[in-house]
Amino acid sequence: MTDTLQSGRAVSRPPDHTGPRPVPFRGGGFRPTTNRWAGALVFVLIVAFVEIGLRAGWIGNLTLPLPSDVFATFVQLYESGLLWKHLIPSLTRFVVGATLGALAGIGVGTLIGLFGLARAGLVPLVAALFPVPKIALLPLFVIWFGIGEGSKYALIALGTFTPMVVATYGAVDNVDRTLIRMGQSFGLSWGSIVRKIVLPGAMPGILSGLRIGLAIAIILLVAAEMLGAQYGIGAYILEAGSLYDLERLFAGVVILSVLGVATSAAVAWVERRVLRWRS
Repeated sequence: MTDTLQSGRAVSRPPDHTGPRPVPFRGGGFRPTTNRWAGALVFVLIVAFVEIGLRAGWIGNLTLPLPSDVFATFVQLYESGLLWKHLIPSLTRFVVGATLGALAGIGVGTLIGLFGLARAGLVPLVAALFPVPKIALLPLFVIWFGIGEGSKYALIALGTFTPMVVATYGAVDNVDRTLIRMGQSFGLSWGSIVRKIVLPGAMPGILSGLRIGLAIAIILLVAAEMLGAQYGIGAYILEAGSLYDLERLFAGVVILSVLGVATSAAVAWVERRVLRWRS
């Protein structure tokens, strides 16, 4: 009990046993929280809205097909075996072209970020090449590499190459120079600094560029397959569009969307493994 003086007399107050209040942790660093079902729920709601709208007449039948009909077309495509005849060539072209372009882009971007001479000579070239629509170069690649697979690989590789160069040398530039000076102070060799400091520090930017490069690669894959390809998702979509077969057309679009989601998920998996130090 504690005594205080109030109006000339002592007033007793009970002691305060509450103690200090716990302070909530506020150092999350804006780490995003994930919900694995949110994306699926949004997708289901959109499909349900389109299905109901078409059946109720809110949406014209000439603009969109019924999602149920698209699903039935996709099932027929799978059961007939045409799905794999179109999908396997597309995946091969995508993987080969995107891999060549990404590896070359990371290599050239690293050289630009590390060496001043490479930066002076290659940055103007990349700046001139980057805004050129790669689809416009497809006829030129056909002349150079022929109508076969070479022109398709070259187009996809070039489309992946340019964003990877820009993302890589920008990420290398943004590596904290204090860490580099610290490594030099501890006597690390040039190769050790690049391997242990520069590349890990630049990896978030490189992976962000990879997301963009792979998305462009999918777009160019479709464009390349619309010219001189018998099988492939692009050729399938072109054929369906020429016949105004909306069910087949949207089935091809769904395949491309699934490919994009799978690619994004693969990059996210790499980010979780490679960038554990950020958590």
